[in-house]
Amino acid sequence: MRLSKKAIGAAAALMWGLAGPQFAQATTFDLQTATIADINAAMDAGALSSEKLTQLYLARIEAYDKRGPKINAVITLQPDAVKIARELDAERKAKGPRSPLHGVPVVLKDLYDTRDMPTSAGFLPLKNSRPILDATVVKRLRDAGAVILAKVNMSDWFGVPKAGDQSTVLGRTSNPYNLDLIPGYSSGGTGAALAAAFAQIGLGSETGVSIRNPTSNNSLVGLAPTRGLIPRAGQVMTSFTQERAGPMARSVYDVAAMTDVVAGFDAEDLLTLDAPGRMPKASYTQGLLKDSLRGARIGVFRDLFRKGEKHAEGIAMIEAAIAQMKAAGATIIDPVSTGLDLFPLLDETRTNYYEAQFSYDLYFRRLGPDAVIHNMDELIAKGGDLVKPSIVKAYREFNSLTHQPEFLARRDSQEMLKRLAIELMEQYRLDALVHPFKSLPATRHIETGFSPNNGQDNPFSSVTGLPAVLVPAGYTKKENGPIAIEFLGRPWSEPTLFKLAYAYEQLSQVRKLPPTTPALPGERFEY
Repeated sequence: MRLSKKAIGAAAALMWGLAGPQFAQATTFDLQTATIADINAAMDAGALSSEKLTQLYLARIEAYDKRGPKINAVITLQPDAVKIARELDAERKAKGPRSPLHGVPVVLKDLYDTRDMPTSAGFLPLKNSRPILDATVVKRLRDAGAVILAKVNMSDWFGVPKAGDQSTVLGRTSNPYNLDLIPGYSSGGTGAALAAAFAQIGLGSETGVSIRNPTSNNSLVGLAPTRGLIPRAGQVMTSFTQERAGPMARSVYDVAAMTDVVAGFDAEDLLTLDAPGRMPKASYTQGLLKDSLRGARIGVFRDLFRKGEKHAEGIAMIEAAIAQMKAAGATIIDPVSTGLDLFPLLDETRTNYYEAQFSYDLYFRRLGPDAVIHNMDELIAKGGDLVKPSIVKAYREFNSLTHQPEFLARRDSQEMLKRLAIELMEQYRLDALVHPFKSLPATRHIETGFSPNNGQDNPFSSVTGLPAVLVPAGYTKKENGPIAIEFLGRPWSEPTLFKLAYAYEQLSQVRKLPPTTPALPGERFEY
């Protein structure tokens, strides 16, 4: 049989496609939208190094932190960052990466102890405090090959800053989405630094809402973990019960990847004793699929929706997010309710006021004999008028929790609320509950300072110890103020929450870059 010229040409083209040279499509790397997976792909291809990545982030800090929009997030910059990155590049070349975080720059809220940089907790008398040990989570990050790039601002842990400021050490940090707005409460420096792309990932912490509030205010993703998942040794704490360390980043993938490194049992924090056997054997990044909402059962936790005209715009974003999830194949159970008026109850459930002085003394003992401050007596003496009156009052009022009726009642209330939420999820066979973290944008600096008691937030996750993942849901028109949706789950359900949050993130693609910190030369390239 004789083939036509057309058939011969088609066959030749097919064979050339099968056997001839393959021209790979170029990949675009963009610093402000890249995930840790993208960074590792670029490094594996030889298009990026930790040294170059660190320099890109340092250039943004130079351009935007104390200059330009003056975000003013960085308290202490690691002076050897480029040298450390260069050494990690040499190690990667010789031995391969230690983990996906190898060579990745991290910022830390300045209450995590670092043996090579001061830890101030935002409090001026602690500005030169030099811990002798890394916090457990910091050691784990270093062991994974991360570059500890900077310690960042926070609301003053012990002191009273000027109106509108965050700390007596650094003053005011601004929100990159709107410089007139606060970046968040005590992890606001981490939130602002990540929104402005001063690093790839960061650590915040919260007693009440201070992982989740700056996550929401800065259009980030954040994890408030199951109580006991992430150790807190070497972290300034107000509460043994409520305090949590939390990964924050610009994507669900990065938060999950960071959780892999920092989570797990630590003998210095016995609250983590429940973690073994309850964490996944595979990475938290496993199973992050775009179609994870299909077949999921999600309850709309109406008890945490605030009412009133001022909340309407924010609530509408959450309703739109829920509709998107339903369209993606999720089964939405709406409403789900405890039958209680939760917001007034939540105000009466926090235990940190009673636990604070005991937590502080434990932290100071870890600093060693040459510490700037050794105990609460020295804190009050050296801090003088800077020290919060509530700290002084609690120190004088409580010397034991053993028979303190108000503390015991609040602890019982926390357990009751936790049980109610779990029972709801069991009753309706839910994978998660969803609700607004808050339905108002961040307030202006001078309006409320950093007081959380402004009728905006919800501390349900913190008082119950249940895990929550926040994802951007939109922006208010007037303020360009970010709003987040919260996924709340059973204890140890982080793998499920990450899957649902990732699927919603990929579906909605709602996050946008802040207008005050645009791209700099060299941040976007093809390889």
